[in-house]
Amino acid sequence: MAAMRRLSKLARLVLCPAPIALTAGSSLPVAAGAPLVSRACASSGSDEVERARSAAVGRPNDTDPPTIFDKILAKEIPAKVVHEDETCFAFRDVNPQGPVHVLVIPRHRDGLTQLSKAREDQEGLLGHLLLVAGRIGKAECPEGFRIVINDGVHGAQSVYHLHVHVIGGRQLTWPPG
Repeated sequence: MAAMRRLSKLARLVLCPAPIALTAGSSLPVAAGAPLVSRACASSGSDEVERARSAAVGRPNDTDPPTIFDKILAKEIPAKVVHEDETCFAFRDVNPQGPVHVLVIPRHRDGLTQLSKAREDQEGLLGHLLLVAGRIGKAECPEGFRIVINDGVHGAQSVYHLHVHVIGGRQLTWPPG
């Protein structure tokens, strides 16, 4: 349990950057009065929309420093692995939105920071990610599950390394958000 608390704290540190100082006349794509740093940084709560706004500042480029997912792939940060093969890696989300919440990611970003930035040559990879996500969902959520891919600020994407969420294990509501 202590290891999970340390991992959650580390994840907040990686996902919640320090406040950014703005010069006069500069602006960011955030709502008026919205804080530049997620409230999750100051408390144990979660606000994925604010995290997405923070993450989008100065992102997303494939040449940016490693994401938390790159660090998980490099075994710098521990993860509860659900599946791995030569193409993708799946692990349990540290901030689950249901009894089952697994993330499926490509092993190599290769410019695939967002679904909207996918290239034609990545079609096979995208298909593989969805097939693996579907297999995990079928195995862990026999009554049904949801597949989610967040894209960009309005899609509440907080990590710019494409990832597929598999969420289930309870009755999900509609619309999602």
